[in-house]
Amino acid sequence: IAEDSFEVLSTNGDTHLGGDDFDQAVMDWLADEFKREQGIDLRADKMALQRLKEAAEKAKRELSSTMQTNINLPFITADAGGPKHLNYTLIRAKLEQICDGLLARAKDPCRKALEDAHLKASDIDEVILVGGMTRMPAVQRLVTELFGREPHRGVNPDEVVAIGAAIQAGVMSGEVKDVLLLDVTPLSLGIETLGGVFTKLIERNTTIPVSKREVFSTAEDNQTAVTVHVLQGEREMAADNRTLGRFNLEGIPPAPRGLPQIEVMFDIDADGILHVSAKDLATGKEQRIRIEASSGLDESEVNRMVRDAEQHAAEDKRRREEIETRNNADQLAYATEQLLREHGDKVDPAEKAAAENSLERLRDAIKRNDAGAMRSEMEAVKQASHKLSEALYRSSAAQAQTAGAGCGAQCNTQGGAARDDAGYDNRHGPEDPNTVDADFTVVNNN
Repeated sequence: IAEDSFEVLSTNGDTHLGGDDFDQAVMDWLADEFKREQGIDLRADKMALQRLKEAAEKAKRELSSTMQTNINLPFITADAGGPKHLNYTLIRAKLEQICDGLLARAKDPCRKALEDAHLKASDIDEVILVGGMTRMPAVQRLVTELFGREPHRGVNPDEVVAIGAAIQAGVMSGEVKDVLLLDVTPLSLGIETLGGVFTKLIERNTTIPVSKREVFSTAEDNQTAVTVHVLQGEREMAADNRTLGRFNLEGIPPAPRGLPQIEVMFDIDADGILHVSAKDLATGKEQRIRIEASSGLDESEVNRMVRDAEQHAAEDKRRREEIETRNNADQLAYATEQLLREHGDKVDPAEKAAAENSLERLRDAIKRNDAGAMRSEMEAVKQASHKLSEALYRSSAAQAQTAGAGCGAQCNTQGGAARDDAGYDNRHGPEDPNTVDADFTVVNNN
């Protein structure tokens, strides 16, 4: 926050945790106590349940400012013996015990928000309490423990939500011009790449406006078009994320795979509108897509997607590593095949045969989709490729040395003849005022 500019570094929260959950915890305690004493389950009576809810919320609020409260609900229900009354005393310590699990759930989003913002708790100057539940002393103690400082109590936790929404509405409508809110992307944005992998260009919680670009290439020989599949989410595989759009870039000149240079750019403006473009750097051909609802998700859906990514993190990592291993193996096999095809006749037949055998085993591992075998055979192919390269360099060096030796003898003769014929030697040639003397040195590689 500086000079009326508010920059959001990260956002996090549990949208399924709020005041209603604490009310429900108190309701469950009351219902359990009543059933234990009277043998009647008030949860089966809708009218009684509504009265329980109102009483639970009232008790919760009162315990924010007092140490105990009385919950008295006469004629809550009846049985054959007559009407039944509910009358319990609830103390603050018991409320905190009842809600202990809910309080624990509030810790994780705070830690994750700090982690996403690359901050430590000690870096925070002020902690502002927002929402009615922050009036609860146990919540305030939790904040103090997490951040190592007392929370700021200078704002009304109920009113501040409405005030913030009103200010943002004024900024969006143009009525408020002296306040700037720098928002963040709620989820990562990227494209689908070879093997169905989700490649992120803009990470989650990146401040907008933002622009990122990256260069990709083709996956097949003579590929003349690419499909750009724009995605949003946190999972490692494209299929597990949300599709925002697709478009094709056509007219790419036929070339070996990996040679074309396709620049993909993601640009999010201050209004949160996403512009994606793909450009062939060789021809300048370009295609674009504009996505206005690049979020289009409410906070609960965003949090659900983040939780899914966390729950499946280990599985997703394993799947991505397997696909990347396959991609790397295929690329290595392709490059080695090119090397053998173009220069195989220049190396020792035994070294060429060893490389071909290693290559065949790698191709077999790729067909079987055996990641472990692929990693092992990749090392063998790399070693064989290195030997081929060394042999090629030795062959090239020998050819260059032979050519240099022949040129050395020939150049000595031609150089001497040139000097004599031109008459540029000051000792023997005619004096010419327009002649510039130059010394030539012939290097004999022998």
